[in-house]
Amino acid sequence: MTTRKKQIVRTAAQLFKARGYSAVTMRDLAAAMDIKAASLYNHISGKQEILEQLILEVARKFTAGMDAVKTDGGTAFAKAEKLIALHIKIAVENTDALAVLNTDWMHLEGAAYEEYIASRKKYELDFKQILHEGINSGEFKNLSVETMLFNLLSTLRSIYLWIPKKSATEVADLKKELPNILLTGLRS
Repeated sequence: MTTRKKQIVRTAAQLFKARGYSAVTMRDLAAAMDIKAASLYNHISGKQEILEQLILEVARKFTAGMDAVKTDGGTAFAKAEKLIALHIKIAVENTDALAVLNTDWMHLEGAAYEEYIASRKKYELDFKQILHEGINSGEFKNLSVETMLFNLLSTLRSIYLWIPKKSATEVADLKKELPNILLTGLRS
């Protein structure tokens, strides 16, 4: 991706996060970059391309992270800890794009929408499998996997809201403490 296209995508992510995908126009994006709207089209086809770039890039990071956790081996508890760390890492490195993913994924169209939905379903199924493994091995309490996953993902999906307001020390504490806080109630 060209440097200019990266700037466009990064600026769009900030605008989409602040106002929502639907509320941002190409003119808004051009104004934020101090260029003419027509110049944007030299680098991108439109807002949908930007949305796809932002969301699918983050979704693919989650997929790759899950694949690495699954193949690493280890206990279910260790895998769950690694997944929590993955969420924190992605939230720290991609705060604006993660916000867009969480709030505007439903605006994706066609193949991009299908890819996102498929990757999200697979990620959740893989996470459930890890939780099932933990229950079967006695690492986790025999609770509803659906409830466990809902509890974990509800917290993990909102980390992007917390990170920008915190210092580097507080983010470091989050990385150390959140896995323990989230998994303590599940531990058998």
